[in-house]
Order: sequence, then C-alpha cells, then structure tokens
Amino acid sequence: MLAVVPPARPRKLAKVPFVELADGRLQGVVSSGSDIERVYVSSISAGTHAYQCSTNNNRPCGGLRGAPCKHLQALTDEALLQYGGARVARYLRVDIGDGVAGGADLLARLDGQPEPASAAMVFSRFLRHLSYLELAGSTIALPELQWFPGTGATR
Repeated sequence: MLAVVPPARPRKLAKVPFVELADGRLQGVVSSGSDIERVYVSSISAGTHAYQCSTNNNRPCGGLRGAPCKHLQALTDEALLQYGGARVARYLRVDIGDGVAGGADLLARLDGQPEPASAAMVFSRFLRHLSYLELAGSTIALPELQWFPGTGATR
C-alpha cells in the first residue's frame, strides 16, 4: 500500500490549483493574473529542463520569451511548498547545493529551453481531480480511487 505524502508546507490553491510530479515533468495548472476564466498549463521536463507554458487551449504564453515566465515561477514556488525543495530538485535532476530559496532560485539553476508540448493531458488530469469535488459525500468506494490508502490503514 502506498503512503500519501503530506505537503511540506500548506499552500494556497487559488493561484496554482494543481501541481504534480508526473510523467517525467513538474507540471500543473496556474490561474491567469488578468483573466479569471483563463488558466495556463505549465511544465518543466526532468533531466532536459525543457519548459513550456500555454493556455488550456494550447495558445502560447505571452510571457514565455526565451526564459521561464511568471506562471512557471508560480508553479515552481507551489511545487516547493507541496513537495519540498529536495524532492523537486531530485525529480528534475538539478543540483541545488544547500537548498533553494524559492521558485525563481530553482528556475535560475535550470538550463533548459522552451519546448512546445500539448497541454491537453495535464489539463485533463486537473479536470478529473476537480470532478471528485462535485461528488456527494459517501462511504462507498470509488473504483478509480482504490489505490488511495484507507483512512484506517496502518503503516
């Protein structure tokens, strides 16, 4: 049985409602600062440090001009809160020495380039997570969530 790792520190979900280390990338959904109906899907690939940021409709981020944009910084800030600096650095395969001060510090240590990638898979996973919030409370097990450890499980 897998143990759920609690967040390294509490985080606010309004700016970055979804962040994960999955599919060989740090990836997530970042809310737009200017349009409440727009979100950006941002990611950084492990190893190559290639990064991308686009709207959920695959329109490129206007702030992505040869360097990571503010959405990528928000994503890395929240990843550091969620997973801790050591785990994020290990996943991305980047040397952080004595640690990182924040997302901007981590981004400065990456040597990747912008690389287009589809936002569909990450956005779809985000929407799937949101769908669970709409379910009525129940004690009946959901088949797709059976991999989560039970609340009464022992370690």
